[in-house]
Amino acid sequence: MTDENFPVENIGAQSVDRALALLSLIGRSAVEGVGLSTIVQDTGLSRPTARRLLLALMRARMVEQDTASRHYFLGEETYVLGVLAAQRFDLMDLTRNSLVDLAALSGDSVFLSVRRDSFSVCLHKEEGAFPIRTHALQVGYRHPLGVGAGSLAILAALPAEERAEILTRNTDVLAQNFPDCSPQALKPLINQAIERGYSLNPGLVLTSSWAVGAAFKMPGGRVAGAISIAAIDSRMGPERQAELGAALLLETAKIEARMAKTFALSKSTDLPRHRTQFSAAAKG
Repeated sequence: MTDENFPVENIGAQSVDRALALLSLIGRSAVEGVGLSTIVQDTGLSRPTARRLLLALMRARMVEQDTASRHYFLGEETYVLGVLAAQRFDLMDLTRNSLVDLAALSGDSVFLSVRRDSFSVCLHKEEGAFPIRTHALQVGYRHPLGVGAGSLAILAALPAEERAEILTRNTDVLAQNFPDCSPQALKPLINQAIERGYSLNPGLVLTSSWAVGAAFKMPGGRVAGAISIAAIDSRMGPERQAELGAALLLETAKIEARMAKTFALSKSTDLPRHRTQFSAAAKG
């Protein structure tokens, strides 16, 4: 029986949340795809439930299944939605110059991370010229907020009540996967980040890998993401931490200025067109 032969089933809010989580999981293995067994293992869903959700996503063309490997991949509709979203807000375009400039300035690895609920996801890595590099973070990695400099910067930039709720929610996953990043260990680093404006990861993920990070916000004040610079510990003494922290704050200010300009242009050009489209649809 082919995938298209399965019956369509109504899904509730919980199923929508689960389906979106599946999209994120599949997206982290965009090149090699993900098998059903891996999906079941990583999500904790039963095999029938995972299969039903995948079929719903396939009908929406959000997911595709390779006939040879039987692995699941992001579908063409996810690409279309990404292109449409990028017309208004292309984070890579808005941050690219800053990432390149910081990599050239520092010689080390520079990362772009964004928030996804109580986690952060690395979207891009820009390598500097220094030959010895750290490997604590790679594109597609998903870490609980607070794990890593960029993730820590995002967490520190959130309101205090929201930070506390996220730390509580992530307590178990931190204890299981990142024992050196307990809420108790993160709290002084969060306070330090709030005071300085930039965060420091003193080798909590990998002992030899230190990093500094700074968050940037949307025009309305919501945290949009963070950029961070990682280097081997011998290149991250106090003076260089301050130097790179200042450079990060300068670049995040530039990013926020670009965002403000982009959103202002979007409001002035997109809204009238959208209103016209909706009005025409209503009359039809």
